[in-house]
Amino acid sequence: IFAQASRHSPRSPACSVARAMVAMLATEDVQAASNSSVSEESASLQASPRRRCRFPLYAQVLLAIVLGGALGGALPGVATNPWIEALGQGFVKLIKMAIAPIIFCTIVSGISHVRDAAKIGRVALKALLYFECVSTLALGIGLAVANISRPGRGFDAKPDEAAIQKYKDQAAAHSSREFVLNIIPSTVVGAFADGDILQVLFFAVLFGFAMMRQGDRAKNLLGLVDEVAGAMFGVISIIMRVAPIGAFGAMAYTVGKYGVGTLGNLIAVVLIFYLTAALFICIVLGSIAACAGFNIFRFLYYIRAELLVVIATSSSESALPSLLTKLEKLGCSKPVVGLVVPLGYSFNLDGTNIYMTLATVFISQAMGVSLSFADQMKILVVAMLTSKGATGVTGAGFIT
Repeated sequence: IFAQASRHSPRSPACSVARAMVAMLATEDVQAASNSSVSEESASLQASPRRRCRFPLYAQVLLAIVLGGALGGALPGVATNPWIEALGQGFVKLIKMAIAPIIFCTIVSGISHVRDAAKIGRVALKALLYFECVSTLALGIGLAVANISRPGRGFDAKPDEAAIQKYKDQAAAHSSREFVLNIIPSTVVGAFADGDILQVLFFAVLFGFAMMRQGDRAKNLLGLVDEVAGAMFGVISIIMRVAPIGAFGAMAYTVGKYGVGTLGNLIAVVLIFYLTAALFICIVLGSIAACAGFNIFRFLYYIRAELLVVIATSSSESALPSLLTKLEKLGCSKPVVGLVVPLGYSFNLDGTNIYMTLATVFISQAMGVSLSFADQMKILVVAMLTSKGATGVTGAGFIT
């Protein structure tokens, strides 16, 4: 408009109007650009302090563990206060509160989305075969290390029947028959109320296959299950914010109650156990990871926050929800993650297996009882059965 008006009459009213419009538009562009620049700079200034002040969860948990151990060692009277113990117990209870619905929703959603029962069966069969092979290898490694290192030699220990009576009572009911029957819940509500992972897993698999057979008729129900799962993971993200507090309380109470000095006689077997576990991770799991095409150390760094929470709370169950989320973010398919990870929590307890055989031989050496090769093979077979389903129970390896 301005060019045409200028060619005909530079001083015409049309030309004046055109000049005014151009000036106005130019002013608005400059103001808009200025406002955009100011808003971006303001947002940058507001966001940058958050980035600078951000303290990762794993670092918070690690610091809490160190501070808790220091408090337990320096002020055991304060650390053994019931309210300090309640910090760790409360955090574990918060996690367990959300475990059952998360497992149910994850497995049901994973199975229903696949729509192929044969594929689910193949995945479960491969997982169980892998679990049995690796967990049996862990049991064998524990036996071998105990016989080579002989950590219980020279202890001259004396049995205390009263101290272990409650564990003997629990072990008496932990037979293979009871284990199989306990997989089936008495009621659906009871499985969720008790927080029994195997029972929830069993019902979730049945429910998932039932929804798979329903097909499109279960579309709305499947959407509801996915929404509930998302909400439950949101609950877990809120709970994990207090993980450092739980880690601090659990570590402070443990060190304050048992002390470093009173555990002096057991330091050797503890160090041997952790060294064996580290070698198992580096050599056995590292080799399996290399065959699968990924680096075990990079994966351990990826789940470092979950590992620290498990160390502090002595319960692997506390890391299950966030572990499921992280594996899906890595690119693992939702059906595989939802089925294999909860299944592994009951059938692939490698650390517990190493501890059971190592501790059994340690106790026999400390009490001067000689175990023949046949006796140790019996221990291996019994441990293969009794180690299943011990997840989420702090110290469950001692009972088995």
